[in-house]
Amino acid sequence: MADARGSLYRLNRAFLFSVLSVGLGFYGTSLRAQSNESLSNVVRSVVSAEREASSQRPPFLYTSIETSDRTKGHVWTERVADIWEGRLRYLIAEDGHPLSASRRAEEIARIRSIAADPTSLRNSRQEQQSDENRARQMIDLLPRAFVFEDGGREGTWLRINYKPNPNYVPQTFEERALHGMSGTLIADSRSRRLHQLSGALDDDVSFGYGLLGTIHRGTNFATTRDLVGPGVWKTTLLDVKIDGRIAFFKTIGRRQHSIHRDFQPLPLDISLSQAVALLLK
Repeated sequence: MADARGSLYRLNRAFLFSVLSVGLGFYGTSLRAQSNESLSNVVRSVVSAEREASSQRPPFLYTSIETSDRTKGHVWTERVADIWEGRLRYLIAEDGHPLSASRRAEEIARIRSIAADPTSLRNSRQEQQSDENRARQMIDLLPRAFVFEDGGREGTWLRINYKPNPNYVPQTFEERALHGMSGTLIADSRSRRLHQLSGALDDDVSFGYGLLGTIHRGTNFATTRDLVGPGVWKTTLLDVKIDGRIAFFKTIGRRQHSIHRDFQPLPLDISLSQAVALLLK
């Protein structure tokens, strides 16, 4: 039972981080004339390129507007410093209203305590890196687990639809959840980077005949990524809706709507104390 619960935990983290952290790209030529086998080869080659690009994560400061389980249904506006040590958040408004003086003082004290002892921040960073490694392993499954159809071109965007490959037999809980999705990818033909990714679960996915958990049909996600700096693409929109009895979410809840904007590059060698000073400025 413990192994199964651990697998469910890894399923949630890998599945969701595959939505947030991995970009796919496509060659700038038209995909309409290509066979599904050719599309799979394109995906395979681009996944390899994205794996290399994912090792370069320059630090950024940005604004996050989020409604989720973490915010208890409120709209939180936060300034976020995404640096080497981790992702440092500073709450500045709730439901469109600035924080009270006392609550703002609590936030400042909390952030300064992290700067004084960054252990918790670094631990969260290690978890994030572990999740991203799992996500890349899951993304490697895409060319085998899905079939692809050309969805046409919209200006510079290339659209490609995906659905489960009926000939593929999932080997793990994680693969079963991923294999149950159908959706659409939109990529920039010039840079070969992901612009939009959306998907939905076509049928219920149960574990242990439903005794260990079920993710229900209709579970869906949508994410948008945009160019925020030279060669740097970041998630600017995330919608997640998960129906079922799967628990153990830490970084993303069952319900989440997030907008990220106002990206500002930070010095590559920025220290935690410097990031805190910029965050509180």
